[in-house]
Amino acid sequence: MNETGKRYTCGTCQTQVICVKKGEGTFACHGAPMELLTAKPLPSSD
Repeated sequence: MNETGKRYTCGTCQTQVICVKKGEGTFACHGAPMELLTAKPLPSSD
């Protein structure tokens, strides 16, 4: 299921999409499902 406000990316061409409406199914590009992007961790401030 797609999640509203989440960003998905294609592993082949790096195309990104943002989901604006929750629904069944998955985003696909080049015949493969797109991957959910996660936030990059911030560097520690030791």
